[in-house]
Amino acid sequence: MPVEPVLENSVSHSSKYDEVPQELHRAMLRLNFPSSYVVVGAYRLFTDKSLYVPAWNKCRNGVRRGMICGFAWMCTSYSIQRRIIKAAITNPSSIFSVRYITRFEETADELSHETLLGFKLPFNISTYVAILLVGSQVTGIISFFVARNIRVARQRVWDQTVASRGKGPDFWQPYVEEWDSPPVVNDRPGRLDRMFKLWFWKLIIQKVILLPLSLYPFVGTFIAAAFKSLSTAQDLHKPYFATKKMTAHQEAVFIEERKWDYRMFGFVAALLEGLPIVGLVFTVSNRIGAAMWAHDLEKRQHYVAAQRRTSIAGRSTGFEAVQT
Repeated sequence: MPVEPVLENSVSHSSKYDEVPQELHRAMLRLNFPSSYVVVGAYRLFTDKSLYVPAWNKCRNGVRRGMICGFAWMCTSYSIQRRIIKAAITNPSSIFSVRYITRFEETADELSHETLLGFKLPFNISTYVAILLVGSQVTGIISFFVARNIRVARQRVWDQTVASRGKGPDFWQPYVEEWDSPPVVNDRPGRLDRMFKLWFWKLIIQKVILLPLSLYPFVGTFIAAAFKSLSTAQDLHKPYFATKKMTAHQEAVFIEERKWDYRMFGFVAALLEGLPIVGLVFTVSNRIGAAMWAHDLEKRQHYVAAQRRTSIAGRSTGFEAVQT
């Protein structure tokens, strides 16, 4: 049978990694999976003494005082809160009732008496919700005692992570637009947006709206993390934006161009930070992951800036040749 000739100039599918030099391939691989920076940040915090020792030394006194107060609160209030929760979720007229997915028996004292979507549970729903609720309260108590020191620890691990990459202050260059046609964004927040940025309304949203949602069996934790994903990622990259001296408009465009990357990173980060008590540790490790992500994003910025300078120089040379 005849063989079709092979066209030497045929166009083949090229990978997007072909657009960057060899030294950027590993960074681009990481940038394609932004959630991996959360894992890397946790790994570095738990294995790098230059990160976890200063952070622990800064927070240990507050953590100890908070744990003592939190343990006392848990011992005195757990059983009471569990009774209230059970009454709320088993009462058909309650807004917290989960009877439409969970079957409760009137004599449900054993763990196997409750089912979720027809499956027997290894624990009862009221115990699960009570543990999460009391755990969040203990987390709040510890946060009260370490609030100032943990902010310092987060800033220090950011600085130490950046320093460990061997880059000086001149590494962080002014913002460069990477898209030929950047998205149109509204960088002027409305009255409602400005109101939600106030600490009071943030507290209302997190503790009154998202906390009850996160207590919903199983799926609630993921839904709450999804709601907080973008804001969590934005907060973690505030030092990056400040170092590059980006304007509000530049920040808005930069995030809009990478909104799904920020959502993926922020979702995993918010999910870990939402865990009772140990979530405080992840608020520190996520800052490390965010610093490493910022480092790779800055490499990409350098590459785009160099490409644009080369393109401008090429056009200027061509224009001079025409004039001559």
